[in-house]
Amino acid sequence: MTDWLLGLVPQYGLWLLAATTFLSCLALPFPASVLMLTAGGFAAAGDLVLWQAFLAAAAGGIAGDQLGYWAGRGLGVTLLSRLRKDPARDMLVARADGLMQSKGLIAVFLTRWLLSPLGPYVNLIAGTMRFGWGRFTAAGVAGEAVWAGLYVGAGFVFGGNIAAAGNAIGSLLGMIGGAGAAVALGYWLFASATGQDALRGRGG
Repeated sequence: MTDWLLGLVPQYGLWLLAATTFLSCLALPFPASVLMLTAGGFAAAGDLVLWQAFLAAAAGGIAGDQLGYWAGRGLGVTLLSRLRKDPARDMLVARADGLMQSKGLIAVFLTRWLLSPLGPYVNLIAGTMRFGWGRFTAAGVAGEAVWAGLYVGAGFVFGGNIAAAGNAIGSLLGMIGGAGAAVALGYWLFASATGQDALRGRGG
């Protein structure tokens, strides 16, 4: 399917890009990241306009997020129960639920680009739990802008060399994830030490 879709980019370009990111945000197996890298490469070659490719990718993702959110509002419990019958999806739903319950707005933002496999499930869960639409939309738009910017931008910078661009993004996301984990650990250690000092103070 991937080769077939890539062959359609010169002909259908922006519409294909928007449709692919839209469908990928509904947990359908479409290679949105590869297509965005390819679109960036076509922009570098002058066959597409860079800002238009970025907007098309981001707009498709935002529309997919909105559909998932409102599906959660209307049919969330039913949809989630069906998804959880599949063991693989049950694990993703459980992780998305835990992240959404604990992080809320940050979870919506990060699952657009850094933790993207959880994104479609976070959308459903956000709608099901009646998470504020305005806050969801703001975090979703920001996250999709980062997602589209990273992949379309990398495709542009690397001139359509998908392997090199993909490796660069993988390294960047790994560094961001590692830095985030280090900050979280530092915060946890600081909070633990502060709590222990407070307990000692009360004891004294």
